[in-house]
Amino acid sequence: MSANAVAQAKRKTMHANLDSRPKKVVDGRTFIQYDDYWIRFYEPPEDSYRARRDLIDALTRRTFHHSEPGINTPGLRLEFARKHYEEQADTDKKRVNAAMLAGALFNRATDIFTSVVEMEEKGIHISRDNELLRECGRCFREALELGTMVRHVSGEEGVDELWGEPFKVFTLPIKDYYESRYIKIAQTMRTIDQISARMIEVFSPLPDFAGIGPRIKAFADVAKRYMEMMKTDPDFFVIWPEFVVSGDRLLTYIPESTEYDRRLFERPEFQHACKLLKGGKDLIHHVAGVRVPMRKSTASYLSHLDDFQGVVRNA
Repeated sequence: MSANAVAQAKRKTMHANLDSRPKKVVDGRTFIQYDDYWIRFYEPPEDSYRARRDLIDALTRRTFHHSEPGINTPGLRLEFARKHYEEQADTDKKRVNAAMLAGALFNRATDIFTSVVEMEEKGIHISRDNELLRECGRCFREALELGTMVRHVSGEEGVDELWGEPFKVFTLPIKDYYESRYIKIAQTMRTIDQISARMIEVFSPLPDFAGIGPRIKAFADVAKRYMEMMKTDPDFFVIWPEFVVSGDRLLTYIPESTEYDRRLFERPEFQHACKLLKGGKDLIHHVAGVRVPMRKSTASYLSHLDDFQGVVRNA
């Protein structure tokens, strides 16, 4: 079977998956099931250059929002960014230059695609083999390769999966992109459940944190609702405040049985526990925001919890 035939068969399978997946309606809102999770369902828009442009614009903004600062390089400065990247000798600085070049490539690709949409709307048809679109694809592809150098805004790990999403929209039918979105959301929901469950196991038995389990679970639950929702959804104005407030309440938790005095906060083990609690809250926040599992950060945090639990047991 040719590569083209394989790609067509894969697209048909993905379409069948999206159309045949179990769905349910709750309070007038549709949900679709992936990997044992019911995820808020949004009907894919009709496939067109304009629809792709709108998706690429939204995903580009989201990618820069969750990436390290200083790399949103305008596309018109692409050659300048490439020159400095190629001439940089310092390894650490070269990584940053690579991130800046990735940003320039990202924006150049978006600029080109926007121009193509404008021409299409003026009746000038642009075929997929046109040099403009080939250059657009090359920019997205190189940006994706350099995206492995880009760190999350927290500085903890790379977010190259984010850099691949606009490229998916450029290369795949929109329906296929939506399919990949639901798969990724289900994987990320499982990661949030993994983090929160381990936090509850570690913190709930501690006398200073008795009863904190429900607050951790509440934050994790609303984090999953936040991450499945498109920001154009009117319900976002309900979910976002819940997400922020539940996170704040988790960090301001003081058990009723604990005497509120300075001595408690001077204890090293309590300070360590508070630091880990904030780290878990921040990690869930980051994971929900990027909608990817952030496996490296998750593994590191769970390891820190294991170490802390071992110290507490041996104390």
